[in-house]
Amino acid sequence: MINITWLRTFCTLVDVGHFTRTAGRLYMTQSGVSQHVRKLEEQLDTELLIRQGKLFSLTNAGEQLYREGGEILQRLSNLQQRIGEDPPYAGLVRLMSPGSVGLKLFPQLLTLQQQHPKLVIDYRFAPNSDIERALANHEIDLGFMTNVSDDETVSCKPMAQEALILVTPATTLEPSWEKLTELGFIDHPDGAHHAGMLLTANYDEFQHINDFDKKGFSNQIGLILEPVGRGIGFTVLPAHAVAAYQKPELIKSHHLPVAVSETLYLAVRRQHALSNRMHTVIDEVKKWL
Repeated sequence: MINITWLRTFCTLVDVGHFTRTAGRLYMTQSGVSQHVRKLEEQLDTELLIRQGKLFSLTNAGEQLYREGGEILQRLSNLQQRIGEDPPYAGLVRLMSPGSVGLKLFPQLLTLQQQHPKLVIDYRFAPNSDIERALANHEIDLGFMTNVSDDETVSCKPMAQEALILVTPATTLEPSWEKLTELGFIDHPDGAHHAGMLLTANYDEFQHINDFDKKGFSNQIGLILEPVGRGIGFTVLPAHAVAAYQKPELIKSHHLPVAVSETLYLAVRRQHALSNRMHTVIDEVKKWL
């Protein structure tokens, strides 16, 4: 393999056309320049220069090496520059989060992208297990999770709290245990978990989500409150999902005596340096949550 240092000395010599000036440009001695050229000739087993006193001309091999070697050096220089660049508002950022916080963050991140068109946001809604797996497999850059990952390659740090809200049809003024039993439960992928956290803290009667008749199920975060708004049942959801519902007049959010929140964790690959654009997204998210 051609020694890059010797190649750079040779190409600089051809550009400058003089050994002494080349030595000055490269902060070397003149003998050092001559030594690099000789080593390159020995490595390639061919003459590159025709020496004429203090002057020189190129052999055919020298011309070819100068032409193609110069292109290689330029590509290496461009690569080094690109690698060294780490703009805070340009490039792709791939994120995943549960649906509720996604309803809050995704529109805000789109606004950020509009302000900085070179920034590209790739946002996926997913459960914690999928987020953990995507991080471990290098499929995403950042994750927001509602529990701490068990994967040793994933690091989680608390970032925010999101309240859990009991939501009933608008006609339900007081969510007594009897009224909830009468309504029945609208389930969703985290329904049992969320209901268990909030109802255990506020109703002595609660033992299990199966205490209630199941009146429906949806795995689409934006549609879970549709049956509630139609009077079919009640549910428990994180606050951002409730705030995003487009027909707030059809539902009633109840803030129970014992407030219960979920912790939102920022999840990243352990021992992996984050780019400036990822720090930009993280800093903006902290403002919004």
